[in-house]
Amino acid sequence: MAATQVIRSEWTKIRSVASTVWTLSLSVVVTIALGMLISALSKNEFDSMDARQRLNFDPTYISFAGMSLGQLAMIVFGVLVVSNEYSTGMIRVSLSAVPQRATFLFSKVAVATGLALVVGMATSFITFFLGQSMLGSLKASIGDPGVLRAVLGGGLYMALIAMFSMGVAAMLRSPMLSLGILMPFFFLISNILGNVGATKKIGRYLPDQAGSKIMQVVRPVDDDTPYGPWGGLGIMALWVVAALVGGYVLLKRRDA
Repeated sequence: MAATQVIRSEWTKIRSVASTVWTLSLSVVVTIALGMLISALSKNEFDSMDARQRLNFDPTYISFAGMSLGQLAMIVFGVLVVSNEYSTGMIRVSLSAVPQRATFLFSKVAVATGLALVVGMATSFITFFLGQSMLGSLKASIGDPGVLRAVLGGGLYMALIAMFSMGVAAMLRSPMLSLGILMPFFFLISNILGNVGATKKIGRYLPDQAGSKIMQVVRPVDDDTPYGPWGGLGIMALWVVAALVGGYVLLKRRDA
């Protein structure tokens, strides 16, 4: 089967599965709503902040506060795109129709990533503008230094989260096992490693912590991270490549 036919087939699969559509929609709603809420609360608390907190105040990054929960839905989307066929048994039919496993996997990843990127970019711009409207006089402008990079980076970050989740799901095959590893990894382990002094230098190289640097405009005064915004996104991209390569190697070696 030609690559264009495989891509068209994967697009049809994604559109026809209600759960993938709902998870993307949830990602948009949660990210925007929480970003607006945190922005409004930050505006009300600004007058009570001390000098150090005001120096670290980053109106752009504050509007992306909802990304922490929005990425949860994006993780689910990435896992479901890959593992749905395993849980339903349709993977055997798919691999019979497309025996070239590289074509099969990377067509699926390309279609899902394209969709995640479009949704991520739209979400990033909307949450930025609505978040800034909540901040009032404290708001940043899209033309300010570093702001457009941060907004574009927010969309890229969401797409990379989905890609990483697809790679993990391709390795593990089971949706429950994939989510059972990814959820604690991003929402518990990463936070613990990043906030404990002894492991902080390790935590900063995890995909979510490194990648989220792209959304920062104001660098905290006590931040000694040895890489910048694009360096952090690059580290996240390396995690994504490793996950996808691992997924492909295991897909190629084992039976459906």
